[in-house]
Amino acid sequence: MNLEKSAAAFAKAKKFMPGGVNSPVRSFSSVDCSPPFIARAKGSRIFDIDGNEYVDYVGSWGPMILGHAHEKVISALQKAVERGTSYGAPTELETQLAELVQKFYPSIEVLRMVNSGTEATMSAIRVARGFTRRDKIVKFIGCYHGHSDSLLVNAGSGAATFGEPSSPGVTKNIARDTIAIPYNDSATVEKVFAECGGQIACVIVEPIAGNMGLVLPKNNFLQTLRAVTEKFGALLIFDEVMCGFRNDVQKDFQIQPDLTCLGKIIGGGLPCAAYGGRENIMRNVSPDGKIYQAGTLSGNPLAMTAGIATLKILSATPNFTENLTAKTSKLVGGLKKILGAEVQIPQAGSMFSIFFSAKPVENFADAAAADQNKFKRWFKNMLERGIYLAPSQFETLFVSAAHSDEDISKTLAAAERSWLNA
Repeated sequence: MNLEKSAAAFAKAKKFMPGGVNSPVRSFSSVDCSPPFIARAKGSRIFDIDGNEYVDYVGSWGPMILGHAHEKVISALQKAVERGTSYGAPTELETQLAELVQKFYPSIEVLRMVNSGTEATMSAIRVARGFTRRDKIVKFIGCYHGHSDSLLVNAGSGAATFGEPSSPGVTKNIARDTIAIPYNDSATVEKVFAECGGQIACVIVEPIAGNMGLVLPKNNFLQTLRAVTEKFGALLIFDEVMCGFRNDVQKDFQIQPDLTCLGKIIGGGLPCAAYGGRENIMRNVSPDGKIYQAGTLSGNPLAMTAGIATLKILSATPNFTENLTAKTSKLVGGLKKILGAEVQIPQAGSMFSIFFSAKPVENFADAAAADQNKFKRWFKNMLERGIYLAPSQFETLFVSAAHSDEDISKTLAAAERSWLNA
């Protein structure tokens, strides 16, 4: 595979941007190679500037649930852009998208649109602190909720100790208010709340974790979170920026969080996210209340238009989620046959992940123990054969409605050849 133009583009980009990218994982540093530079995308395929074609399982990191450049989304955007790209003023589009979101998420009684998942989670935590008048928060090791200071925290010296900054620029005082606990560890959650539950404003969690690779909740873990937060008067925040709309977590687990963060899919591929939940909590957000949050481009007409078009298609297509899950299961089932017991391939709806580990992955420590070198070799082999995967074993993969049986067959054939050479 020739990537000569991409290599030159990457070298030039490094002169202007840290690592040559505007988000670290795009640099492909974790797989020891240079990234293809993408020229265009359509359906299930992306095309780089060297003319190479790939079956894409990244999907812009999740939002492209309909596939790239869906004709109805593109048509709606073409009409919208002629009316202007941003007004910094209210539009009916914002209300239309909010109504659509609420149909999928009845627990979201009132919401606020923002521009990114980071903004959504950061704002939801501020609301939780303002509502409860408490400072401390609980997060889970391996769950990524954006790059705001409170959330860039590692675990301390013990499993239930206050955190340490995981990035320069995050102060120790901020980190001390964040308690980092292993994912799926219900016993430690209960221990932490027994020790300082009256000081905790909220628990924030990916109910289906997607940022250490795909890790599924187990053994009443989410039910434990709901029980302890209710007992101690803390709020439960579900970060469904990644898993939202691909899974119906709140219905499946019969859990109603106090606040929910959404993103990716609600923007139809454009920058958009939202946070919302119980009305008595959200009415504390300015201008209804004193908890401040604002954004010049929040609710901009292009993102609202793309989100409306996408959610209308999802809601109007019979058995959309079930059919997409079945398609993903076909792919995952084939991969399991090829890769065998040495590889874990968890699936949740239309999300899946690949760990080169003989042991099931239940938390970040398990994910970190997987064979990174074998993944690198397999990743490069798959890329060479036209299959575009996330360039890290700690990322989740996504299937879209545009993926065909032909795409799945091509992927499985590439997987078999790549596995023999890994």
